[in-house]
Amino acid sequence: MTTIRKKVSEPGVLEGKFFLDGDHAMAEGAICAGCRFFAGYPITPATEVAEHMANRLPEVGGVFIQMEDELASMNAVVGAAWGGARAMTATSGPGFSLMLENIGLAIMTETPCVVVNVQRGGPSTGLPTLVGQADMMQARWGSHGHYEIIALAPSSPQEAFNLTIHAFNLAEKYRMPVLLMADEAVGHMTEGVVIPPVEEIAIYPWRKPKAPPGPDFLPYAPEEDGVPPFPLAGTGYRIHVTGLTHDERGYPATTAAGQARLIPRLINKIRHNRQDIMSVVEDGVEGADVVVVSYGISARTSLLPVREAREEGLRVGLLKLVTVWPFPEERIRQLAGKVKAFVVPELNMGQMVLEVERCAHGEARVVLVPHPGGEIHLPADILDAIREAAR
Repeated sequence: MTTIRKKVSEPGVLEGKFFLDGDHAMAEGAICAGCRFFAGYPITPATEVAEHMANRLPEVGGVFIQMEDELASMNAVVGAAWGGARAMTATSGPGFSLMLENIGLAIMTETPCVVVNVQRGGPSTGLPTLVGQADMMQARWGSHGHYEIIALAPSSPQEAFNLTIHAFNLAEKYRMPVLLMADEAVGHMTEGVVIPPVEEIAIYPWRKPKAPPGPDFLPYAPEEDGVPPFPLAGTGYRIHVTGLTHDERGYPATTAAGQARLIPRLINKIRHNRQDIMSVVEDGVEGADVVVVSYGISARTSLLPVREAREEGLRVGLLKLVTVWPFPEERIRQLAGKVKAFVVPELNMGQMVLEVERCAHGEARVVLVPHPGGEIHLPADILDAIREAAR
């Protein structure tokens, strides 16, 4: 990833070692990434992100706004981004449902921003204070139309901090909203978090247009990687921003031909750059008979049963999804021809397991370890699934 590094420390930006929960870690990660605008509405278990940003943004010259609801929050984030601010919001399941219309607007208008979803048990009001991971397919398909999305899943406060910075970099590089699909357990888990000096944090720069303002400037003309530069409002460029299907000028082009030009480009700027975007962490995968595939707190819960299975003599690997969307289908396909089975623990009744099944394509068994949420898996349940899969 092409990056620049901040040259000097900034007043109010922290560095050092701290005990932070995941919510506060994501807030501090956003500040280190240059986020200076947050709009949101309180909702458990993500409220701590908003509370912390309300305290911290004024200290670094930023702006916090509590909006009247989640629809307005997401709209404000889109507007702030076009005004030149690195912008973020945070919510949980019910609020995420409300934000999805304007997340679709951000996808269509190619607006870089970050949306945090600290997942809880659902549907509806569900379990406001308890853990869940049941918004994973909603993250991929929740808005209407056909599109691609980038979503990351932290499994610790340190990773929550790191991935928030990474999310802003991806948002700037690919000009789109990036989702942080956290969960209540990680959001409320307190651990040591190292915040490095600002000058050591790699930041992807604003995609400044190379062409000067003028009547011939095309604000949606893509560069070689399929992504157009970002002409900010107030910088002299004539821009037209619409959720309608549009041409490279930004003007409505509501025809089949206009759709055929725009939508494949929006999709392919992610599909053609999948290898740059996708990230997994592997432990003992090569030579394994069984591979546990998981993410977020469920990947964390899988560490003990994987170790115990190895102590029993079973050959078990762990593949942790850092990037859940795009899904690392190539890696699952590679492994499917080598392993007996995949074991997929997740705090829902079966969502990402469907992607594992699709990519395994019948070449390896896929064993789901479901849980409706409210608490994390018992390690013994994952261990039993590993033993079954190894038979």
